[in-house]
Amino acid sequence: MNENAPLGGLARQLVLVGQLDEKIALQAQQQAQRNQVPLVSWLVQNKLVKSRAIAEVAGEQFGVPYFDLTTLDKETQPQDLVSEKLVRQHRVLPLQRRGNKLYVAVSDPTNHQAISDIQFNTGLSVESVLVEDDKLGEAIEKLFESANTALDGLSDSDLDDLDIEVGGGAAEKEEGEHNEADDAPVVRFVNKMLLDAIKRGSSDLHFEPYEKSYRVRFRTDGVLHEVARPPVQLVSRISARLKVMAALDIAERRKPQDGRIKMKVSKTKSIDFRVNSLPTLWGEKIVMRILDSSSAKMGIDALGYEEDQKALYMAALKQPQGMILVTGPTGSGKTVSLYTGLNILNTVDVNISTAEDPVEINLEGINQVNVNPRQGMDFAQALRAFLRQDPDIIMVGEIRDLETAEIAVKAAQTGHMVMSTLHTNSAAETLTRLRNMGVPAFNIATSVNLIIAQRLARKLCSSCKTEVEVPREALLKEGIPEDRIGTFQLYGPVGCDNCNGGYKGRVGIYEVVKITPALQRLIMEEGNSIDIALQARKDGFNDLRISGLVKAMSGITSLEEVNRVTKD
Repeated sequence: MNENAPLGGLARQLVLVGQLDEKIALQAQQQAQRNQVPLVSWLVQNKLVKSRAIAEVAGEQFGVPYFDLTTLDKETQPQDLVSEKLVRQHRVLPLQRRGNKLYVAVSDPTNHQAISDIQFNTGLSVESVLVEDDKLGEAIEKLFESANTALDGLSDSDLDDLDIEVGGGAAEKEEGEHNEADDAPVVRFVNKMLLDAIKRGSSDLHFEPYEKSYRVRFRTDGVLHEVARPPVQLVSRISARLKVMAALDIAERRKPQDGRIKMKVSKTKSIDFRVNSLPTLWGEKIVMRILDSSSAKMGIDALGYEEDQKALYMAALKQPQGMILVTGPTGSGKTVSLYTGLNILNTVDVNISTAEDPVEINLEGINQVNVNPRQGMDFAQALRAFLRQDPDIIMVGEIRDLETAEIAVKAAQTGHMVMSTLHTNSAAETLTRLRNMGVPAFNIATSVNLIIAQRLARKLCSSCKTEVEVPREALLKEGIPEDRIGTFQLYGPVGCDNCNGGYKGRVGIYEVVKITPALQRLIMEEGNSIDIALQARKDGFNDLRISGLVKAMSGITSLEEVNRVTKD
């Protein structure tokens, strides 16, 4: 530090206009440098010059317009364009954004470094306006006060001591470079959200920024619920923290990114999170999918198959070759059904390989491959490699195109068990979907052994569910057989401290169809999905609607929930 340095521009102007003695100005400059505070703040705090006088002199001498902070409209004030670190470091305050121009409040117009840093970090043209220093300090504190207050009290030791592997194991090198993403309140808040989601049994977390609000939602038992509304000022800080944890590029805010987080919640249990960031109008929306490997080890009895359906699945798994297809919309539990089957087959005497996008659940003893089309590794490429690796069982994450379908069919016809998924609504539509892709009817009929269509329905809470009476005519209209009416009791949701609106957990509703000789003939004749569905009913296989009604009649779920996840 050079204590004999000449007076800076603002101090010199204050001396020239008679607001400050030159000797006192030089001493004040030296003291401000020693204490690492702006000269303007030092002068105001020590009552050497009034804040308003400094603003008037600076405005007149440097040609910078004056602004009264008491007239600031907080509704239009940008909340997350400039990080808290930059605001406090340079003592500036974002006021308003107009197109590509950002107006910021300063008390020292000679602080050109502040303007340069903000322009670099925001990519905007920055214009400064003069404000009184004491009012500027108050405004900065108020800007971040609500954000930090909202995160106070989250000091539980389990939040601070969580063992988190960045990116599923990568080194957290960015964290030291971006301290604004690592302030303790934000870290505790994010950790609390992750723990709360795990404790509630949620499947997804949504961090969603809007113009004047920021909300966090959990998907629990298939339904989204709002759980928190952090201050909108935290958008960039929370997003940066999550992206650092997932080993994403926090400087890239224009493209979607995918990452992964591994959280160790106990000595024996760890949870993986699949992370995706998406640029939206008001910031990055981040969605996290919870990947709990224990869900794939629950056993087939816990999935909700009826006894005859379970027997069909187990028999298909014992076949030396052929194809098992699991179908349903996103989030219907297809991955868990496939991995449950793989766990049954995973013995030391078989070679199992999987191609997934991405690998969601890590299983010991199974060779898992992440497909990456950008690097030339798509499902078809992985399948070709598998066939040169002496496989017994192959699992393909999804059949998306004709090339993948043809290789999978060929593998199923040449002595391999192939398991995969398709995005269709029913077993019958799965067969017609393969044909529409271009797979010959003969190949479909001779390779597919079993099709499982599935949905996930919320289970009624055993602590509070209540009996409900439904008129006979309504039951018949819902599709319940007339001879069954009067032989069962329906239940409905109530809600208590142990559940979410009367429901707790989920159970699978399944349509399990074995390809019988009659269905093979119909496939060869290129029958449509309606014909195939009718034949499946004749062969004794319940569709999703009937399977759902069986769950309702058993008291496992409600009639309303069956109507929500299945169609008549």
